[in-house]
Amino acid sequence: FVLGHEFSVIATPGHTLGHICYFSKPYLFCGDTLFSGGCGRLFEGTASQMYQSLKKLSALPDDTLVCCAHEYTLSNMKFALSILPHDLSINDYYRKVKELRAKNQITLPVILKNERQINVFLRTEDIDLINVINEETLLQQPEERFAWLRSKKDRF
Repeated sequence: FVLGHEFSVIATPGHTLGHICYFSKPYLFCGDTLFSGGCGRLFEGTASQMYQSLKKLSALPDDTLVCCAHEYTLSNMKFALSILPHDLSINDYYRKVKELRAKNQITLPVILKNERQINVFLRTEDIDLINVINEETLLQQPEERFAWLRSKKDRF
């Protein structure tokens, strides 16, 4: 059938080995790879695969509208606050999300430029996040920091 748009298919293993996303500027349909404030669990893939997949998606244009598969934003932002409790962008977005969800309103889609500021899984090279992680363990590579975050989120 005809959608009237041309889409790029982006391989994004991590959540599952065969996971894919669809991009047609400005829309990214990312399934269970990227969520607002979070990312998908690792069912079949590895942390390394998911990290690389998120890097691909994060490289898309700033004005990309991220259309993810689930409304997990509030719980993801609670996790982000547990990691970076003094981050102004995370605090502001958490308050906004909390208000919207209290009214049973959706938080999606989100703008990728904003997502890069509030999603800890996209900030593994951010000095504030590195400092927090280094309080518990010294991890040199962004990919290792991602794996640490994903493991911590799995237990959150």
